Amino acid sequence: MLHLAASWMLAAVLAAAAVAKLAAGDDSRSALASFGLRGERSRAVAWGALVATELALAAAVAAGLDAGAWGAAALMALFAGAVALALARGRAGAPCACFGARSRVTPVALGRNAVLAGAFAALPAIPGDVSTETWLALGLAIALTAIVALTVAVLALGREVGMLRLAVGSQGALEVPDEGPPLGAATPLVERFATTTQTRLALAVFSSDGCALCQTVAPSVELLAREPWLAVEVFDEERHADAWALARVPGSPYAVALDPRGGTVLAKGTFNGLAQLESVLSTAQRRALEAAHT
Repeated sequence: MLHLAASWMLAAVLAAAAVAKLAAGDDSRSALASFGLRGERSRAVAWGALVATELALAAAVAAGLDAGAWGAAALMALFAGAVALALARGRAGAPCACFGARSRVTPVALGRNAVLAGAFAALPAIPGDVSTETWLALGLAIALTAIVALTVAVLALGREVGMLRLAVGSQGALEVPDEGPPLGAATPLVERFATTTQTRLALAVFSSDGCALCQTVAPSVELLAREPWLAVEVFDEERHADAWALARVPGSPYAVALDPRGGTVLAKGTFNGLAQLESVLSTAQRRALEAAHT
């Protein structure tokens, strides 16, 4: 009974990972670039192979096959190695799409894959029938382990939040006058935006495929893009090289806030998170009001 329950639980993990990749196909395929797969075709092939392998292993593990458990352990060990290599190459925060589009390359992801590898490897050794006392002892051990793990996770999260606040502080985006398009000048970049009568500002975000920080701030850009008063366009360094040259972008991630009607550059700067990106918009709104009253 214990072996069956463990098999089904671990099989569900594999199936959930495969379903998450299928649900966010485009993002999952793009995320494979974090592991060195640059070509679209190679990413598509690898993505299809991963989904098929995870589903096949999930079925084998659920059926109680030892070969399926060993195969899943090897797959998780491979995932752990890939994440460790990505971390060593400075890609922390880049998308990994392990369990959906929001999964990232982090030490937590590395630890999770290592634990899952160990769990799958131990699965064949789990007995099929155990006594009630063993069940109770096992449940108590799991509960105590979960409490310890939760305590460690909360302490680690608190430390990370504190460090993030110290790092970000009250600083806004780095606006260097000689970098990017000139402040107060009109730029044809505004012609690339789809604006409406509600649009009060246009925000150009410049990103790069190989930029880990760009991947980290992408959810913040997506969040702002939902605002009806704001028109947002993301310009990739390779696909939109002409826009980069036009705006004289010094690097990524970089943001430029424009007047959607005349294309006047109201604010600009290098940013590293939602707070600094919002500071670009706040500065643009303030300068737009000052210009309207002069």
